[in-house]
Amino acid sequence: MGMGLISWIVLGLIAGGIAKFFMPGKDPGGCFITMILGILGASVGGWVGSMFGWGTVESFDIKGISISVLGAILLLLVYRLVLKMKG
Repeated sequence: MGMGLISWIVLGLIAGGIAKFFMPGKDPGGCFITMILGILGASVGGWVGSMFGWGTVESFDIKGISISVLGAILLLLVYRLVLKMKG
């Protein structure tokens, strides 16, 4: 259980970094928010992926990383849209 949680967090951090690479720019909150969005993106990607039968983010393979990155990109995009609407 503990190792699964740690690997999920690490995968989320990697996904957040890759998502930031694909969507560069200055975001409020900086690196900390990007890390949180990566971790949450991994869970969103795993949830959506499992709903459509694409797989989950339970392992460090190309499929799991891809699903995590797509989830992180989606959350980063939503985050930016919300901030743009507020400001």
